[in-house]
Amino acid sequence: MNRSSELRAFLRSRRARLNPAELGVPTYGERRRVPGLRREELARLAGLGVDYYVRLEQGRNEKISAEALDAVARALRLTSVERLHLHRLARPVRRPMRACSAQAAPGLQRLLDAMPAVPAYVVGRRTEVLAWNDPARLIFGDVLALTPQRRYMARQVFLNPGARSLFRDWDMKARDVTARLRLGFGRCPDDEELLSLVDELSAASSDFRRIWEAHHLMDKSHGSYRFSHDRLGLFTLAYRALRVPEEPDQLLITYTWGPGSTLATALRKGHGW
Repeated sequence: MNRSSELRAFLRSRRARLNPAELGVPTYGERRRVPGLRREELARLAGLGVDYYVRLEQGRNEKISAEALDAVARALRLTSVERLHLHRLARPVRRPMRACSAQAAPGLQRLLDAMPAVPAYVVGRRTEVLAWNDPARLIFGDVLALTPQRRYMARQVFLNPGARSLFRDWDMKARDVTARLRLGFGRCPDDEELLSLVDELSAASSDFRRIWEAHHLMDKSHGSYRFSHDRLGLFTLAYRALRVPEEPDQLLITYTWGPGSTLATALRKGHGW
């Protein structure tokens, strides 16, 4: 995988999801071999020359303007996250790749430890778990017990059978961690460790290949997951993802439960909080 192939696959996936009829593109009743818009139809909607757009999709047009990319984004009805991803792939910033820190930003571990009733952890751009607190360890124990080289949330979601029982919304969690990897690639397409992880997951998991090829892109800052824990039972946790200013590739993720939840009581009774 490289930047050009990722750009080509991304644009094709976004063309394929559009219905020509809904965009006012005449099809004259013809049967199409592939779904969605053709390249020449998209070029016309974006107000670009066909050859100009084809060179973009083939990764041969690195001098394309930001305005032209915005026109393509509008024609494809991209979200703001997808539009930013398109710009990163088509007009990469030529600067040294920011190294991934093997540790959470200074002070974050103290912050985590100061939240004794809030499961929380820190992840990097490759979904590597860098720091956590005791409540997080109680819920995600199998992941956090691993050696640092294996402590990737994406690896556990797809390759650890226990993840499918822990996350009742496994498909949602799988899409979220895959989107995190893809956004990381968009920011740092030369990250060999991230590419190696994607190759490993692609070889080992048909589910990962299916979700990866769908090119899900989201930068979710909040939501919720339903859990089925072997000791704590069934519960739902709302999460909030906060970006760390001094380490922009790191996220602080906290989980909370709603009013009246019995989870806090169960954790305190069962584990001596």
